[in-house]
Amino acid sequence: MFHLLPHHYTALVVGASGGIGAAIIKQLLSSAQVGQIITVSRQTLSIDDPRITQLTLDVSQEHGRQALKQALAAQPIHLFFNAIGTLHDEAHHLQPEKRLDQLSVDNLTQVMNVNAFTPILLLAALQDSFKGSHPAIIASLSARVGSITDNQLGGWYSYRASKAANNMLLKTAAIELKRLNKQSVVLCLHPGTTDTALSKPFQARGAERKAILAYLCRRAVAGRHRRSNPGG
Repeated sequence: MFHLLPHHYTALVVGASGGIGAAIIKQLLSSAQVGQIITVSRQTLSIDDPRITQLTLDVSQEHGRQALKQALAAQPIHLFFNAIGTLHDEAHHLQPEKRLDQLSVDNLTQVMNVNAFTPILLLAALQDSFKGSHPAIIASLSARVGSITDNQLGGWYSYRASKAANNMLLKTAAIELKRLNKQSVVLCLHPGTTDTALSKPFQARGAERKAILAYLCRRAVAGRHRRSNPGG
């Protein structure tokens, strides 16, 4: 899929300071095909590369999304990667709910806002950067637990619901964006359990940590080796 991107394409990575976002940026920087990488995070990144443009924003809030829209000024984006997400937050006493009596409006709202509402609101704010005739790959992290038919264990109410909502919202956006740009592709990515802060408390005890994240990143940029000089 990524071989469809043009030479010196522009990538936008949201959630750049997280484990997956940082790994994606590292892989992108290893490719000579990338022209510019715009990173968005709440913390400043310690990366020194002329292709990097850093924006310190909180896009889970409307003011952050509008600031990003203004900074891009309808600049064409060829690769959008949303790596933000939440599962637990000690500061807000947020943990995956195992039982109905653990549910609360505050926790449901927080998880849905970060995992489902923020990605689709980002697409709404940045749609001018996806319109046109240029290749545009739009990817957002999903999770297998967001599958309704695959839910055999129960629990994790907020997280499951937020990922299921994310899938439907992006599926619906894919239909509209295809009308605005025939070369647009929208992806919900399930990377599996990765060795990041989000999944660390839930990794199996003593189990060997999987290299799924590295595999995903390699696949994401491997297309440059199969590229047939597409137009941009």
